[in-house]
Amino acid sequence: MWQQELIWFFAIFHQEFRKNNPIAFEVLMVLAIAHVFGFYNPKQLADFLDLPHQKFYAELKDWSVYHVKKMLLRFMVKQAAEKLKPAMNKSAATWSRAGMSLSIDNSVMDRFGKLIRCAYSWYSGRYHKVIRGQDLLGIVLTIHHLALPLHLLFCPKQGRYHTKKADLLIFMLTQLKAEFHREGIDITQLPLTLDSGYVSQELRVRLHRLGFSQIIIAGKGNYVFTIDHQKWDAATWKKVLMLEEPKWGIDVPSCRIQGHSPTFGSLILFFFRKSTTRSYYLMNFSQSSMRGAEIWHIWKQHHVIECFWKIMKSIFHMRSMQLQDDGLYTALLIKVFAYLLVLRLQAQGAFSKLTMTEIMRKLRREEDLREFLATHFHAPFSIG
Repeated sequence: MWQQELIWFFAIFHQEFRKNNPIAFEVLMVLAIAHVFGFYNPKQLADFLDLPHQKFYAELKDWSVYHVKKMLLRFMVKQAAEKLKPAMNKSAATWSRAGMSLSIDNSVMDRFGKLIRCAYSWYSGRYHKVIRGQDLLGIVLTIHHLALPLHLLFCPKQGRYHTKKADLLIFMLTQLKAEFHREGIDITQLPLTLDSGYVSQELRVRLHRLGFSQIIIAGKGNYVFTIDHQKWDAATWKKVLMLEEPKWGIDVPSCRIQGHSPTFGSLILFFFRKSTTRSYYLMNFSQSSMRGAEIWHIWKQHHVIECFWKIMKSIFHMRSMQLQDDGLYTALLIKVFAYLLVLRLQAQGAFSKLTMTEIMRKLRREEDLREFLATHFHAPFSIG
């Protein structure tokens, strides 16, 4: 059951990182697998195995942040390429049914340790206030309702969204474009969805130059638009516009309308209501106008990245591994390995109808961790 999935990880490792220590890589994999059994950091696993936890940390420190970042990116891209290649050559209808898009969002983890890198004051949507923590910027591929992380970077310092984070985002997309090119995939064919924090004319132009032609961005309430010769801010337009009842391709009350912004010029706006009291709107930054059904179909996938953040925080306990300095990326790599491993198990017939939590509970009942490690890894568990 596990053998095939473990081979996938080690095959990529030996192909891409031949000069590195395979024993140290086994430690990463052991720590990732331990998540399935409820051990979310090296200390918890070491205590369970009656081993000195210092040996785990010594192996983790051998990785340079350069190699950890490179490994993180390559494993995520390889996983996504497996899913994308069969779909890329299919018809537009198949693309649409697969719900393929690139969702961009950031998530703040509250952290208070003084020795932990990238801990600054950030606004948290969860707490609805500014908190001290790490801000993780992520690009996630949505396909068949799955969330496949493609690129994850901690924001290194504070700054306004349309400057610092926009630069980081362009850097990440440029890297992804090159990595997928190695796999024979043009990632710019996929639509982008972003939240309102990234709205700027400069970013719009830079994304077009990079080759992305379909871009849907959530709008802010304070932006001003002229619609039918009437000039109001978006918050007012959300109240006065009459929304049409749900129709083919759009399962919420909505209104697609042409507007003009002093900043963005002429563009298509898509207003919609998610509940009886909350209305939102989207801005079509694409190079061509799109039908309302197309805009909505692309944006509907954006919630998948929110689900991904919740899974990483609640199921894989992202905050529990607090490695110092460059160890923040080693910890992230281990968490992503654990996520990808369970995701790959979920693709197997025996687990296909189970949630991630149900898969982990089932394996805890049926597998013995000590016996599993003794069977699949060098004794004693790669660190003796």
